[in-house]
Amino acid sequence: MCTLEKTANNIFVLTLTGDNEHRLNPALIGSILSALHEAKAQATSGSVLITTSRGKFFSNGLDLAWAHAAGSKPKAIERLTHMVKLFKPVVAELISLPMPTIAAVNGHAAAAGMVLALSHDYVYMKRDRGVLYMSEVDIGLTLPDYLTALFRAKIGSPSARRDVLLRGAKVRGDEAVRMGIVEGVHDNEERLNEATMRHGIQLASRKWNGEVYKKIRKSLYPELCVVLGLGDAKVIAKL
Repeated sequence: MCTLEKTANNIFVLTLTGDNEHRLNPALIGSILSALHEAKAQATSGSVLITTSRGKFFSNGLDLAWAHAAGSKPKAIERLTHMVKLFKPVVAELISLPMPTIAAVNGHAAAAGMVLALSHDYVYMKRDRGVLYMSEVDIGLTLPDYLTALFRAKIGSPSARRDVLLRGAKVRGDEAVRMGIVEGVHDNEERLNEATMRHGIQLASRKWNGEVYKKIRKSLYPELCVVLGLGDAKVIAKL
């Protein structure tokens, strides 16, 4: 599951709790979505979201074990399809959240776990532990349209997208910086948390209008927003 806490600096901290792989099954997806709805409902000018986790994993992707537990291949495919559909609103909510967002990736982020991280405005990693990894090409799964649209929106280099999606590259922190996927890497969890909180406080101090911020973000990713069903961006004037 996950928790949501709000600091005195107007920063929401969403934490994937427990010392497990944070596999994205219907229960965890629902918990994350509820936390995002809560943050949006409480948002004021200058709010910021930081998403992090406990344990070795940021998130190891969709819960394939839950899918296979259905007992047959058709039922497993049905469960997997169900999770893919459930996860789409999480990506949509992050892309349309009325505040800056930061992912503090303090462990492995694989498949949908990497997608969760990339759905934020800024991504930071640990240097000593954790990789970004899209495992689908290795395990024989195709990608839904909203995931490929997200990668086209968030990773500018065609060669970087190729290596991540078609080569199944396991990207560590320093390489992720060189590829333009993450903002920076830090030597340990303490420094990672300090850096993301410091960045969050800097963003919060600007006290931006969240609705304006959201509209500008959406205008940066028109293809992604269409696929996510977020509609067209409209101009908001500050009167």
